[in-house]
Amino acid sequence: MTLLRIAARPMLASMFVYGGAMALKDPGPRAAKAQPVADAIKRLAPDLPVNGSNLTRFSGGVQLIAGTALATGRLQRLSALVLAATMPPTTYVGHPYWNETDPAVRANQRIHFFKNISMIGGLLMATLDPDPHKKFIARRAKDKVVGTASSVADHIPSVHR
Repeated sequence: MTLLRIAARPMLASMFVYGGAMALKDPGPRAAKAQPVADAIKRLAPDLPVNGSNLTRFSGGVQLIAGTALATGRLQRLSALVLAATMPPTTYVGHPYWNETDPAVRANQRIHFFKNISMIGGLLMATLDPDPHKKFIARRAKDKVVGTASSVADHIPSVHR
């Protein structure tokens, strides 16, 4: 199973590392799509230097850092959760297939939308992936309960008939 984790985590993280680096390097058309979100944030916090470009770069930086952490196995559950949290706004803003009138563009955007939904599912599953060097949290809890029950049973005198 460890070999599978070694291969799967970088594969899952690859799109975030690449996409995050591209968003930092050139926010370009992503910034225009993010501008309505930036405008909404600006209304809530007028003093923040928020615009579509900054928002795109911030999201890209978070995805690059968390993607690299996931790929290298550092804080893998936390990084998977952070990546999963970045995906809903990115997906909603980046792939609004419901607004497209051209059937080919609509189909392409729908594919990307559901690809992102699939990635969110994979990331959420990765948040549950146990560290191979530690028992999964539910197993540790069960062992503690069983261990406590065993130690209590050791101190109860048995009744012999």
